[in-house]
Amino acid sequence: MSMFAKLKHRASEGRPVRVGLIGAGKFGAMFLSQAWRIPGLHPVGVCDLSPAGARAAMRRVGWPDERFGAASFEEAARKAATYVTDDAAALIASPFIDIVIDATGSPAAGIRHVLAACAHAKHVVMVNVEADALAGPLLARRAAEAGIVYSMASGDQPALIAELVDWARTIGLDVVCAGKGTKYLPVYHRSTPDTVWGHYGFSAEQVAGGDFNPQMFNSFLDGTKSALEMAAVANACDLDPPEDGLTFPPCGVDDLPTVLRPVGDGGLLARKGAVEVVSSLERDGRPVFRDLRWGVYAVFEAPTPYVRDCFRQYGLRTDASGRYAATYKPYHLIGLELGTSVASIATRGEPTGTTGDWRGDVIAIAKRDLRAGEVLDGEGGYTVFGKLVPTERSLALGALPIGLAHGLPLRDAVPADRPIRWSDVVFDARAQAVAFRREMEDVFRGEMGLARAAHP
Repeated sequence: MSMFAKLKHRASEGRPVRVGLIGAGKFGAMFLSQAWRIPGLHPVGVCDLSPAGARAAMRRVGWPDERFGAASFEEAARKAATYVTDDAAALIASPFIDIVIDATGSPAAGIRHVLAACAHAKHVVMVNVEADALAGPLLARRAAEAGIVYSMASGDQPALIAELVDWARTIGLDVVCAGKGTKYLPVYHRSTPDTVWGHYGFSAEQVAGGDFNPQMFNSFLDGTKSALEMAAVANACDLDPPEDGLTFPPCGVDDLPTVLRPVGDGGLLARKGAVEVVSSLERDGRPVFRDLRWGVYAVFEAPTPYVRDCFRQYGLRTDASGRYAATYKPYHLIGLELGTSVASIATRGEPTGTTGDWRGDVIAIAKRDLRAGEVLDGEGGYTVFGKLVPTERSLALGALPIGLAHGLPLRDAVPADRPIRWSDVVFDARAQAVAFRREMEDVFRGEMGLARAAHP
């Protein structure tokens, strides 16, 4: 029976899956636009730092006021309505919630919410890739110990990439490389919230007339968001990050099997089984032919001449040898697709991708020469960008993860393009997010047989 059929069956029995959403921003609002159209799915609670903003978002995506007029989670569950609040702890603890969706984008909040979900036995859909990249490997272990599902968010690119990887491996193909497309030029690493709109080509009038957050948009442009998402993919799919960060080669969909194959076979990969992001722009700024800016891909290898012939017979685009081929999905619809993750947990007890081993980490890199005493402003800001590196390298450097590079003053000056280290910043070791991340470093350092760090 399909997930949709199972959801309809739940609806007919009057036992819909009861969902609590934390974060009514773009992703959350897109999910809410579809949530009431899905039988057997009941958004019982919506939590946001601004309940008024959440209500405005719900109206904007088509909700009539009577749908979110409930005065409690219990009333919402009983009346098929939704309760809007700013109390995430209460939402997670509510007995009227089965699945929690974290769509906040805050690493510290994400860690707090997942640990609370473990305590209250609530399944988690983790839209919050920032938290997953920072601490997902240990959060996933805690979730497994608590007997809950910890899932990637369908519609977001990491979950869609994981789906392609799983498809290829399930039919006996070795995945050579997997990733996504984006708009990239090397100069973007220096972009700040002051320069971001020029790179996007948005006019002042467009920005003034829309819901645009310059720091968030800049995190997509300066490479940080790509690094976070590919860390999530590496950790979920047992794939390796490039040794010195993503290279963003210009590449269209027809050239994926040619560009993203090993160096020894004429491609750009140092090894098979990697993650990489392809750019929709040539290095001189010209658009790539048939780019994959909004999509995801997986490159795989024919294990035998027979399978190579099958690739050709059924029209797969391959490299010249016919050995390497690719599949791709040209678009992702973020929150509009999130119901798939909820349905998968509710009807199959399965995640739509989940974090496993800790293979890749996103470290903070100085965007410019930074002075002692300057305060770091996190992803998409003026001071740092995120770079994906192998976990062993991050631990050896004692590097500060990008997810914690916000609000911390520098002890020392740091030159441009150098990683920020834990020893470079002043931090509160008692803060939950810091303590949990440091615990994860110690756990995995021990499992990798690396020397334990002397914590500053």
